[in-house]
Amino acid sequence: MRILLLASAFNSLTQRVHVDLRRRGHTVAVELAPGEDALRVTLGRFAPDLVVAPMLTRAVPEDVWRRYTVLIVHPGPPGDRGPSSLDWAIADGAAEWGVTVLQAVAEMDAGPVWASASFPVPPCGKSELYRTEVADAAAAAVALAVERFAGGGFVPAAGATGPLRPYHAQEFRRIDWAADPTATVLRRLRAADSQPGVLDTLFGREYFLHGGHPEDRLRGAPGSVLATRDGAICRATADGAVWIPQLRPRRVPGGPATYKLPAARVLGGLLAGVPEVPVEPAAAARRETWSELRYRERDGVGHLEFAFPGGAMSTGQCERLLAAYREACARPTSVLVLGPARDFFSNGIHLNVIEAAEDPGEESWRNINAMDDLVEAVLTTEKLTVSALAGNAAAGGLMLAIAADEVWCRASAVLNPHYRLMGLYGSEYWTYTLPRRVGEHHAGRLTSAALPVGAAEAAELGLVDRVWAGDAARFRARVEREAAALAASPALADRLLAKKRRRARDEELRPAAAYRADELARMRRNFFDPGEPYHGLRRAFVHRTGPAGTPEHLRVGPGAGGVREVSAGRGRTGGPRDRA
Repeated sequence: MRILLLASAFNSLTQRVHVDLRRRGHTVAVELAPGEDALRVTLGRFAPDLVVAPMLTRAVPEDVWRRYTVLIVHPGPPGDRGPSSLDWAIADGAAEWGVTVLQAVAEMDAGPVWASASFPVPPCGKSELYRTEVADAAAAAVALAVERFAGGGFVPAAGATGPLRPYHAQEFRRIDWAADPTATVLRRLRAADSQPGVLDTLFGREYFLHGGHPEDRLRGAPGSVLATRDGAICRATADGAVWIPQLRPRRVPGGPATYKLPAARVLGGLLAGVPEVPVEPAAAARRETWSELRYRERDGVGHLEFAFPGGAMSTGQCERLLAAYREACARPTSVLVLGPARDFFSNGIHLNVIEAAEDPGEESWRNINAMDDLVEAVLTTEKLTVSALAGNAAAGGLMLAIAADEVWCRASAVLNPHYRLMGLYGSEYWTYTLPRRVGEHHAGRLTSAALPVGAAEAAELGLVDRVWAGDAARFRARVEREAAALAASPALADRLLAKKRRRARDEELRPAAAYRADELARMRRNFFDPGEPYHGLRRAFVHRTGPAGTPEHLRVGPGAGGVREVSAGRGRTGGPRDRA
């Protein structure tokens, strides 16, 4: 069929649905939150059989939903209605939730139900839940709804008639630090972790708090800041403490827009006297405390887990991960697995931290060199390395992943193997590792195209080595079993020897340093030449001031009907913006 995706952003869920529908043989076009007139023009030109709205924050015009079947993806179970479904689910401590695909009608979330899927709600933030359990359930429900529509004859169930749950405003998110137990504080923080944050006061100033993680040892006066760690702050609750990784100052009326940054960076000198309380990755793996890095060993395999908010990696985060990686390489193991247990693998350099720097060009340069140092270490280690992608990866973060000897991917992951929408040539040794995996032709196509690549297509291209279905927990268990089998394999010694010889042969043909030097020469121009678009594109991304309509990379050129039609086997952007 011809399917138009109508969305407010090309976020993770829109990309997931886009990938899945193309994989099923449908012709898919995208229109991003246009004005009503622009939408009608697009519909007239593309003439879709069906319209699917994976993430839409505005009403569909009546003349559109009366003329076309428009299926809305609602992140709540059948009967749930309202704009803050996930927020309420997490704040109320729901053990199970769901996704409903319903038909657009005049009343919000009240249309006929075409499909639904349920999922358990793990103890995590809204954005992580959205990109993991919600995305899996939504993909399944959309596939079923589209199949039912295509088959004809299906009669959808009657829609909900109950009241709308209200918007989850700050009045519902407020934390009473003197009275609220840790469990309550965590639910409120997690229900707002990406957007909008929990509005609160620290040191007499107002900030939005983003993210929440438990702390098992530190204690103090409720509401007080007890410690810092790698940019996060630890704040006491009535019966314990929580870690808050990011803050966003409340915008002053008429003042510049604000955005999320590491909490300790935002508070700066206000934290004078607050101790830095580090934790080693191996110790963090044994505790219930917050750490971006965890390291554990099992069956002769080292597992180095890292989890950075939004998948972005600042200069400091790259440096800390590199130090942990080197320590892991020094351990008596033969196989080393890299990657978080859930959610993003990595999205590359940290645009928010760069934007906040005194000299964004210089900080960009420091950040990309720190990423390159990390990738170089992965490329040159003598262990057998595995990147385990439980979730999405983009731009330099994906190039970090493919520097490993093997790449194992969860079937639902969406990969974005290029940089160009941020005006960057890219580094992280991609000119060496990407053609080595997929060949020159596909490397050129993947880095110039602007559409997402699904895990199945990535495996066909050779971008990843193994793809396994199942949720994040099943994927992690499979990774552990397969890594242990690698470590115990009689063929491991031969593989390590072959790896060493291949690296030596590649180095003789062209040194890795030459790839890096050429890439960085282009990146220096991106960062420092005044005519380059990078700084403007980064600023628009950070401040969420991108184009109001559909970006050009999702459209075709003049004379082709105004909409990019995409069949299976094409690829998309780095650094997706997620809105939970």
